[in-house]
Amino acid sequence: MEYNVIFQPSGRRGKVEEGKSLLTASHELGVDIEAPCGAHKVCGKCKVKIETGFFEKFGIDSKIENLSPLTEEEKKILKAEELTENYRLACATLIQGDVLIFVPEESRKADQVVLDTGKERVFKLDPAVKNYYVEMTKATLDDHRDDLQRLQDALKAEFGLDNLSIDYFALRELPNVIREQDWKVTASVLYDREIIDVKPGFAQKWYGIGIDVGTTTVAAYLCDLKTGQMLIKDGMMNPQVRYGEDVLSRITYAMMNDDGRDKLHDSIIEGINTLASRMTEKVGLTPNDVVEITLVFNTAMHHCLLNLEPKFMGRAPFAPAISVPFDVKARDLGININKSANIHVLPVEAGFVGPDNVSVLIAEEPYKQDEEVRLLIDIGTNGEIDLGNSKKLLSTSCATGPALEGAQIKFGMRAAPGAIEKLRIDPETLECTYRVIGDEKWHGRGSKGNAKGICGSGIIDMVAEVFKAGIINKTGKMNAKLETDRIRRDENGKLEYVLIYAEDSGIDKDITVTQGDIRAVQLAKSALYVGAKMLMRHLGVDKIDRVTLAGAFGSFIDQESSMVIGMFPDCDLSKVHAVGNAAGDGAQAALLDQGKRIEARDVAASVEFIETAVEHDFQERFAEAMAFPHQVDAFPSIQHILDKIPGYK
Repeated sequence: MEYNVIFQPSGRRGKVEEGKSLLTASHELGVDIEAPCGAHKVCGKCKVKIETGFFEKFGIDSKIENLSPLTEEEKKILKAEELTENYRLACATLIQGDVLIFVPEESRKADQVVLDTGKERVFKLDPAVKNYYVEMTKATLDDHRDDLQRLQDALKAEFGLDNLSIDYFALRELPNVIREQDWKVTASVLYDREIIDVKPGFAQKWYGIGIDVGTTTVAAYLCDLKTGQMLIKDGMMNPQVRYGEDVLSRITYAMMNDDGRDKLHDSIIEGINTLASRMTEKVGLTPNDVVEITLVFNTAMHHCLLNLEPKFMGRAPFAPAISVPFDVKARDLGININKSANIHVLPVEAGFVGPDNVSVLIAEEPYKQDEEVRLLIDIGTNGEIDLGNSKKLLSTSCATGPALEGAQIKFGMRAAPGAIEKLRIDPETLECTYRVIGDEKWHGRGSKGNAKGICGSGIIDMVAEVFKAGIINKTGKMNAKLETDRIRRDENGKLEYVLIYAEDSGIDKDITVTQGDIRAVQLAKSALYVGAKMLMRHLGVDKIDRVTLAGAFGSFIDQESSMVIGMFPDCDLSKVHAVGNAAGDGAQAALLDQGKRIEARDVAASVEFIETAVEHDFQERFAEAMAFPHQVDAFPSIQHILDKIPGYK
């Protein structure tokens, strides 16, 4: 018997023979799991979590009973709470039915790489949380003011701060703190209205984190709120991926499982806590030093993280529970930083256009440009598109799916060492050369490049290159008549192209691009293209002056490759620029400058949202955009490239 085995967050899946261990299954499916003891059940490094419930998208019912019983080794190594939460050792657990496995961060071999060189941005430094040092008047028998009143009076006298309230947890520590250094304290004040922390003596260092919670990846930036310096950045796959690779799958999971909503919430909170702990430790701080976090995400992720009911986001008219900017205490969400810390959530624009798009806008500021018509594309599992200038700005969202971020691709992977980030195919020999993250050298046949898979920027290159080499035609169909050993049929009889042979790869198996991979990218790029064209129609323009590509891997996208596959309408290639994770930049901007929060609120209210999927000709336009680069639209900017493609007309 063979059973369906799915590994998240990588998205790798396949049929695995009954009786094989989860560790063996991970090797067969190209999933890297730590196992330094060589599967002898002694190191405990191959911990995985078994996710239970019915996963509609995959059509499987994942149960703990579909695995072999707990071994004595597992009972000794795994903690009691891990056993309760369905953790197992991959080397000791045998497959006896369909199962979905989540590989936690600590069990993965390769570290996440935050791919965002971005661009230089100048942020005004005016954080919502500020530190104020005061020397208070000591209490005496003749002065009966309470401790809080003394602090309030000192802050008013020294800085003009009036009518200040205090957070309960800050109040609990106040009597001891103010006496620790002889009534000299530093107060952290939110919006100059609420005291959220009090430290003894002169403490002029305080910190915040800007976080972009993407459907597939999470990027976090730890910043010094005194200097504005970004101290460290970190990232991870969104732990919610185990419950579905796209927002609709996760909404469905929440609806079909009684504890689904809580699981979605708890998993992303756990991820944020991991990032906060990891980043602060690396720079000699503790999570308690963090007094504010700004969050941006799409609307579905917004609801899942805030533990709001998400099901109404999955049905028309897609009305969110709340769209205005929102502040909540970290402790209320279970985020383990300073108990009194503030979590600021940027506004929702409309439907599935969430705070992440607003964040891109306040980072790039297209609404401040007078004449140039600019197209902004934030590439992710849920793509957001903006078009216009200071006169009028339109936006829309499109379900691109996770293919461009490595999921739904046979050998797709996250941006980690060993991931192919760039590749080229010689149109004469059809030979492939490539470069992986962590190695600046280019490799080809006979050169051991240690490649393990292919990440977002490499996926776009991959499809563009097989198209330019004539391996696929403009409809995406592979050409079986080419004379090369790199084109063959897989175990299911489907055509595939071998990018890297097993002896040259880092996983001892051939790394290929399949017909299914091409199809997944076609669906993603078609969604982006049609969204942009619909906005152009509503704005009344037939030409774009500038294209800005944003996203977690935005700085690594090859502009030529992205236009060759038709991710967006024609534009002068010199006017196509990648800016990295602009949503992450916007999250930092809102963290460092409270004026940007006001700007975000105003922009969210003024941008006109267009629901492109209800347009009368959407399906027709979508079908046309499936072709490379497009079935009917002209691309004069790259016509010289298209003319060289074998068989292209």
